[in-house]
Amino acid sequence: MIPYSVLDLSPIAQGQTASDALRHSGELAAHAERLGYTRYWLAEHHNSRGIASAATALVIGHVASKTSTIRVGSGGIMLPNHAPLMVAEAFGTLHALYGDRIDLGVGRAPGTDPRTMQALRRGLEADRFPEDVVELIGFLGPVQEGQPVMAVPGAGSNIPVWILGSSLYGAQLAAHLGLPYAFASHFAPDALDQAVQIYRERFQPGLTEKPHFMLALNLFAAETDAEAHLMRSSMMQGFVNLRRGQTGPLPAPVADLSSVASEPELRQASHQLSMSAVGSPETVERQLAAYIARYRPDEVILNGQIFDHQARLKSFEIGAKAMQNLAKVAA
Repeated sequence: MIPYSVLDLSPIAQGQTASDALRHSGELAAHAERLGYTRYWLAEHHNSRGIASAATALVIGHVASKTSTIRVGSGGIMLPNHAPLMVAEAFGTLHALYGDRIDLGVGRAPGTDPRTMQALRRGLEADRFPEDVVELIGFLGPVQEGQPVMAVPGAGSNIPVWILGSSLYGAQLAAHLGLPYAFASHFAPDALDQAVQIYRERFQPGLTEKPHFMLALNLFAAETDAEAHLMRSSMMQGFVNLRRGQTGPLPAPVADLSSVASEPELRQASHQLSMSAVGSPETVERQLAAYIARYRPDEVILNGQIFDHQARLKSFEIGAKAMQNLAKVAA
């Protein structure tokens, strides 16, 4: 069976609070664990009124406390915003608290706008992402003789580090360092085919012996195709609003998207969110099968920013059943 996982931005829906969003993330994680999902990842974003996972390590701890077996981690930590030592200490603490089920996915982007970058004290120095990744891995590995600085906790934890990306840069780095790689095709599909090819062709054994590619997809599943497309309208609106520079709460669904966005805006949103499985259980299963056949991922991670919490729980339940059915067919 291809492992299937959850990517969560802990969305704050219109009329709700960050407390509501974080409670819903805990409930979804426990639900995903019962449904056989392998991982539950949370993403770092800042200065967004629609996302509650800015303090990502804290939210990972919250989710880990609500679960017992599912792997919990970051998808991802935006490493340029942090000193590698502090990331190692934070995730080392999570490992000390919750054992060997913590993942650490790292990305190169800031996850925010330039003004917020300044508030994060992120300077304009040269890109040090490759060096920071190597330094981070060192802090999480065995303590070396004479090592002057170590992560406590963190040293010796060997927490799995993943490279996340939406361009060819991350694919090249993951291949060079021998790390597992997740491509953000759920919102940036354009370089997907080339990135996967580069990663697989150039991979050199490192922390992992062979390539491990994770494909990110959006999931909007309901009893009917019409219901699923209505659910998707919230994320479509959110994407349009983001492009307008408006980072508000996740909007309520609308039956007619043309009433809230222009045709060019909707065309761009549809393209950027094209890597999606949307529809009834039968439709979603068929779409997932097509993505898997084309990209041959080692793992699939599903994202779904859905306004109604109960509908979101149901969507991930349908997604899990679809992945299980595909495994039976393959067997």
